[in-house]
Formats: sequence, structure tokens, C-alpha cells
Amino acid sequence: QVQLVESGGGLVQTGGSLTLSCATSGVTFSTHTMAWFRQAPGKEREFVACDRRTTNTYYADSVKGRFTISRDNAKKTLYLKMDTLKPEDTAVYYCAAGRAILSTIRNPDAYAYWGQGTQVTVPT
Repeated sequence: QVQLVESGGGLVQTGGSLTLSCATSGVTFSTHTMAWFRQAPGKEREFVACDRRTTNTYYADSVKGRFTISRDNAKKTLYLKMDTLKPEDTAVYYCAAGRAILSTIRNPDAYAYWGQGTQVTVPT
């Protein structure tokens, strides 16, 4: 049984930092593409960052230079370090795992497994 469990969300002031974690089980972590998506109220789920088995990382333009994705294959855990947070970063953040190829990494449909999400709130 595959499980992805996010943690680390919370309320943080503008300019602050948070690090999200995604603990996985039941998935061959080292061979899967791992990603973070987010969904704000009333909006579609959007791509945030992706780690293609540590060979390459990719970011949405809106977070590039502020967020850093990383993974620990030994712990089977994915991370998202978020710096210089802005109110527009407020959303539920989801961890995802799949066999996404490069052309599909930004498409939620390319990921087979999802966590339950963790809320990040940056008040205006």
C-alpha cells in the first residue's frame, strides 16, 4: 500500500520560511519522479517543483529562486524548503509520486500517487 504523508505546513508571515516534508512508503522512492503541487481556494491544482530522481529539478516560475526541492532516498522522504514566502503562496501543498516523463512533469495527471496535503498560510 502506497502512502505519502506531508507535514510541516503552518502559518508564517510574509518573508518567512517553512520546510515541508513528504514521508513515503510502499513506493520505489528512488526510481519515481517526485513533485510538489499546490491548490489555492477556487483555483486549479498547480505545479510547484519536481525532482526527477535527483538528475534534474524543475520549478514553477512563481517559486524559482525561493523554493528548493530535495529528496533523501535513504529516508524515502521528499522536502520543499520555502523561503521569502508571499501571501500568494497560500495553498494546500501536495506531494506526488509517479513515472512522469519530462514533457509531463507539470501535469497532475502524470502522477499516480498523492498525499493528503498540508496547509500553508501566509497572511496579507
